[in-house]
Amino acid sequence: MSLVDSGTGVEQPGRGRPRSEAVERAIVQGTLKLLEEGIPLGDVSIERIARTAGVGKATIYRRWSGKEELLVDVLRAVEPEDLELPGTSLRDDLVVVLESLRLRGLANRSSAILHNVRVQMKTSPRIWTAYHNAVVAPRRRIGLEVLRRGQENGELRTDLDRELIYDILVGPMLVRSVLHPDADLGEGLAEQMVDALLTGLRPVSSPTDPL
Repeated sequence: MSLVDSGTGVEQPGRGRPRSEAVERAIVQGTLKLLEEGIPLGDVSIERIARTAGVGKATIYRRWSGKEELLVDVLRAVEPEDLELPGTSLRDDLVVVLESLRLRGLANRSSAILHNVRVQMKTSPRIWTAYHNAVVAPRRRIGLEVLRRGQENGELRTDLDRELIYDILVGPMLVRSVLHPDADLGEGLAEQMVDALLTGLRPVSSPTDPL
C-alpha cells in the first residue's frame, strides 16, 4: 500500500496498519518518561520504549523507522508549534520567523527535557541529522522563501545573497537564546531585530534629478 504526501504530491510507501493516535500518544509519553528520568539518549532503545509504553516493538516499528525518527517526533511534541506566516509583508513574515525562534528559546530554558536532549543530540550524529533534516532544514527553507518573495516584491535588496541574509536575521536570536541563556527574550524582541535589520536591507530609492 502507498500514500500520497498532500504537501508534495509524491507517493510515499505505506507503513502498514492505520496509525492509532492513542497508541502513538502512549509511545511518545513513554519516551518522554524515560527522558524525564534522565536516561541518556544512547540508552533509550526501542525495546526500552516499548516496555515503558506497554506496547510491542513491532507496534513502534510500524509507525517509525527507528529511534531517530521517533525522537524527532517526541521533540516536536514538546516544542512550540510553528507559527503561521501572515503573508501581508516581508516585515510581518520575518517577525513571525524570529518570534518562532524566540518561543523555542524560551521553551528550551524552561524545559529540562528540551535542553538536555538538544545537548545530547550534538554528540549523536544520527539523531542530530534526523532532527536537522526533519525540523531545522524545513524551517530554514521557509525563511529563505520569505526573503525570496521580499526581493521579488521590491521590499528587499536583490544584490545580497538570501542565505547570508537569513543567517544575519536569525543569528542574533540564536546567540541570545543559546549562547547567552540569561539574555532578555521578552516580547517585542523579534520586531526590534527585524526593524533594525530591514533599515539596512531595504532598497534605496534613486535620487531624482533636480529640475
